[in-house]
Amino acid sequence: MPVIVALDYPELRPCRELIQKLKGLIKIYKIGTELFTAQGWEAVELVQKSGAEVFLDLKLHDIPATVARTSRVIAERGVWMFNVHASGGFEMMRQTKVAVDEKRGRGAKPLVMAVTILTSLEEKVLKEELSIRHSLRDQVMALAHLAKKAGLDGVICSPEETESLRREFGKNFMLVTPGIRPVGSDSNDQKRSLTPKEALQKGANYLVIGRPITAAPDPCQAARQILHSLE
Repeated sequence: MPVIVALDYPELRPCRELIQKLKGLIKIYKIGTELFTAQGWEAVELVQKSGAEVFLDLKLHDIPATVARTSRVIAERGVWMFNVHASGGFEMMRQTKVAVDEKRGRGAKPLVMAVTILTSLEEKVLKEELSIRHSLRDQVMALAHLAKKAGLDGVICSPEETESLRREFGKNFMLVTPGIRPVGSDSNDQKRSLTPKEALQKGANYLVIGRPITAAPDPCQAARQILHSLE
């Protein structure tokens, strides 16, 4: 099942209620910085106890040794996937991969993904504010190559870049795409978005969807409609 639902809440109660409503439909939930900062590992355990998997979306970005130590802690907690910023550089990503590969105990090693360019950013911001000379697409491709070289499992990217990344890296490099908006949904703060079906057709493995499901009057029905559109 390719849909990951984002638990973008600061409290556990709405998370618990949503997971209960979506039981049997959704198998993976994203825990981001807001929920993790507010509730910590209790939020992770809530999802895991429901039988679902956790994508821990903390976008780690620090000196290599710090990120590696943090990644080792995350790996021991049994999350399914977590991510780091590719802009942290090759050595930071390489040491993260080494730390995860040293995981001991039960359970599989988590997938390690690299964030390329946030879906809230567009070309103008890269050039005028961040002084990045490459085009947005070229920068995404360069960061993806760096992540691949470091041994990471794949990248987090806009659905607009999935097609070119899939051609470049083949089927064994995982692509996870936020910025997914079903037909008729408000784009909110996403600048580079596509519908779920379009994103899958362009090569995405997993789709991260938040408000179109979590803010819907009937989240269960909204999830069913999205899953139906992917059949």
